[in-house]
Amino acid sequence: MPARARMALIAAVAGIGLLVLTWYAAFHIGLVARADNSILNGFIGLHRPRLNRVTHFVATLCDPEPYVFLAAIPVLIAILRRRPRVAVTVGLVMLGANITTQLLKPLLAAPRGSLPGHALAVQIFVSPASWPSGHATAAMSLALCAVIAAPARLRPAVGAAMAAFAVAVCYSFLELAWHFPSDVLGGFLVATIWTLLGGAGLWWLDARHPEARRELSPTGPAQVSIGEALAPMGVLVVSALFLAGVVALARPHAVVAYADTHTAFVIGAALIAVAGLVLATAATLTLRRG
Repeated sequence: MPARARMALIAAVAGIGLLVLTWYAAFHIGLVARADNSILNGFIGLHRPRLNRVTHFVATLCDPEPYVFLAAIPVLIAILRRRPRVAVTVGLVMLGANITTQLLKPLLAAPRGSLPGHALAVQIFVSPASWPSGHATAAMSLALCAVIAAPARLRPAVGAAMAAFAVAVCYSFLELAWHFPSDVLGGFLVATIWTLLGGAGLWWLDARHPEARRELSPTGPAQVSIGEALAPMGVLVVSALFLAGVVALARPHAVVAYADTHTAFVIGAALIAVAGLVLATAATLTLRRG
């Protein structure tokens, strides 16, 4: 077994351990559960009718019906690039990740209380079968598979765009109070584990059939430098900070007051964004070859 495939399998096993740890912390450690509630309260506090229309549209992009068409895009790209193994792999990764999440949700279902609806003055109940998030799994598996399917030169830009997409989907359903933040991390981990397993399979096949190489990691020098791979992510981070700065300057007192009373929300939202960026960046750096 090639070293890259072995490392991917080891990382997948570590991901499973982290997935179990995340579940245990969310359901059985009081401090984490309280932080989960506090972060979600911060998202709910952003509730506005106009914002809700936007977040509902973004979140439902990962509902089953539209997602089928979105998931077909990386598969089609791989087919057009004449990479049949990649096409099969990304299809299996997205299918396997989403089925895994749908099996885990009822298996691990447990009530975690209710939260006050700030704008609606009603009780908002997150479903007991909410961990891990199916929408987060769908968004992140699509993001990682898009990176795998894209040509090497386009992978950095695709990774940045899809990281933004995955984070936007998660922010949207959190604002709608569909999930707890820990559900997002669970979904991200399920998607990552399946992506690592898919990568390990491709690298193993590459070693077994060298004459059919160039599907994921061909021989020869890297076609994209580390700087080129990281540049779009840097642009994304700078753009996000710029937009946050514009919002803060537009309503400085309201923003500062909200951040001061919802510190956990600020930290949690930042961690979700970092997780999305790190996973997409790791995929881009790992697959710098054509």
